Amino acid sequence: MWLSFRFAILLPLFLSTISLSASSEKPTAEALLECLIGHSQPSHPISAAIYTPDNSSYSTVLEAYIQNLRFISSSTPKPLLIVTALHESHIQASVLCGRKKDVVMKTRSGGHDYEGLSYVSRIPHVPFFILDMFNLRSINANIEEETAWVQAGATLGEVCYAISQKSKTHGFPVGVCPTVGVGGTIAAGGYGNMMRKYGLSTDNIIDAQVVDVNGRLLNRRTMGEDLFWAIRGGGASFGVILAYKVRLIRIPETVTVFKIGRTIEQNALDIVLQWQDVATNKLPHELFIRLTMNVVNSTVTRTKTINATFRALLLGDSQRLLSIMNERLPLLGVQQSDCHEMSWAESVLFWTDFPLGTPVDTLLNRTAQSMYITHLKRKSDYVKTPISRDGLQSIWNKMIELEVIQLTFNPYGGRMAEIPESEIPFPHRAGNLYKVQYATNWNKKGNKAAERYLNLTRELYAYMTPFVSKNPREAFLNYRDLDLGINYQGKKSYYEGMKYGIKYFKNNFYTLVKIKTKVDPHNFFRNEQSIPTLPNTH
Repeated sequence: MWLSFRFAILLPLFLSTISLSASSEKPTAEALLECLIGHSQPSHPISAAIYTPDNSSYSTVLEAYIQNLRFISSSTPKPLLIVTALHESHIQASVLCGRKKDVVMKTRSGGHDYEGLSYVSRIPHVPFFILDMFNLRSINANIEEETAWVQAGATLGEVCYAISQKSKTHGFPVGVCPTVGVGGTIAAGGYGNMMRKYGLSTDNIIDAQVVDVNGRLLNRRTMGEDLFWAIRGGGASFGVILAYKVRLIRIPETVTVFKIGRTIEQNALDIVLQWQDVATNKLPHELFIRLTMNVVNSTVTRTKTINATFRALLLGDSQRLLSIMNERLPLLGVQQSDCHEMSWAESVLFWTDFPLGTPVDTLLNRTAQSMYITHLKRKSDYVKTPISRDGLQSIWNKMIELEVIQLTFNPYGGRMAEIPESEIPFPHRAGNLYKVQYATNWNKKGNKAAERYLNLTRELYAYMTPFVSKNPREAFLNYRDLDLGINYQGKKSYYEGMKYGIKYFKNNFYTLVKIKTKVDPHNFFRNEQSIPTLPNTH
């Protein structure tokens, strides 16, 4: 009774101290806030986790994990409030209250969503709040069992560091940007430079903890295999992931890396053609060589040229790498001095352009390097047949004309080609030579500059049409791209969802829709590119 009496006194006091300034939003915001406090457990009060616009730390919390400067401006829609969950009950309260008050909930783990869908609403006049997971980032690695439980708010760097501190011969196939959040990247697939040997991050998930639309905390056994299938690559449309249980993979104590650049004047065209011939199907699965191409000033001709950068990871020593390269990719001319032996954890830093010798605990830094925090646009494609010499030359000519776009080719094959398309929602398996990323960064502020760079990126994307997959033109969900379509969550939701859904998931889209309709029939877990429910179900 005393607890109830004390709570009854504190609730109005708490609400009055964080009243919201925007009168038009006040009823919705205060109703949501009151609901959250009402669902708070006395042992884990939610009040300390809530930030409203009147809180002096609101902007700091909001912007801390915004990785795309396109979405930091006075005109960017802001959340009614932010819940920085400290306990699973805070997630449950957020789901229940968001649903009850009909307020869109955006769930954020690392903020690297290229279109900002984890913290921005792109649909006008739709109130929303953010459930921020960054406090929930525990990592418990069990080397004897060769598994680890990883909470969704952890970063990939924290995961790599935690595993490396337990074992020198275990790892996990994650991406190579240490500040990316676990929750978002694994929910959408999660690729890295060991995928040719071990598949995606998502291919190595063996259990999970999920808060469903009814606020229940479920694991693989209690959620059932349909939902467990959907959350491994189907995006954030089915619940809130609290944690994943991952399968650790065995790696050698020593891995080898190199990074070598060649311009057109240094025979880049012939080298890229040779790379294209061998990178997917003629190299050991333990070797991954990424190709990045960008426009630079030639030191020879004093004109614009293309620089092709080859970045490699071999799960093995430098002698083996040299032997493979001399046999399979001799035109690159790899020398012993190009090769660097190191631990797997150190290689993650190397791939993120940290200097050699950077301490491994740098992986614990949750703030991205300044060069990676900018205004940006990303798009994706898949190449299924080799691009001819003339084709590559024409693409490079177009890049030189546009100047600002970088292309990255990530080779597939190996384990990626062995896993069936329907094993998990991620469908891009056998038949793909490599995935293409279009990357455009700029520093100028404002809508006019943004529109210019967005249009340049779209122009190169359109130019690439003859060289990439067709029917559908496939896309990678981790490289979120609203050019593929926006779901306005109205009566046409299913058909709007199909437009981008087929590109991301191919035929798996239809299975995802059926599961979505079953587990979230009223479509609470939604965003501008979420999985829709079947028509006429809500």
